[in-house]
Amino acid sequence: MNRIPVIDMTATGINITRMRRQAGLSVKDLQEIFGFSTPQAIYKWQRGTALPTVDNLAVLAAVLNVRIDDILIFQGDAGKERISA
Repeated sequence: MNRIPVIDMTATGINITRMRRQAGLSVKDLQEIFGFSTPQAIYKWQRGTALPTVDNLAVLAAVLNVRIDDILIFQGDAGKERISA
């Protein structure tokens, strides 16, 4: 039987934070790139209380120069080392 993938929101948030820092970007930088009036959405992504919408996820991947799959962490993947491009 095939397992249905489930996104680990907390691990994904930690991964977004790590990748943002590796890219040398601040939360304010991302806020400006996305045109958000406040940084709250980005903080929610990083805390794992919300996920970027599909279109924002595509932009985030482009900004970080990674694939969308590199950003998302699925349950059971949290212990795996993530390698960014």
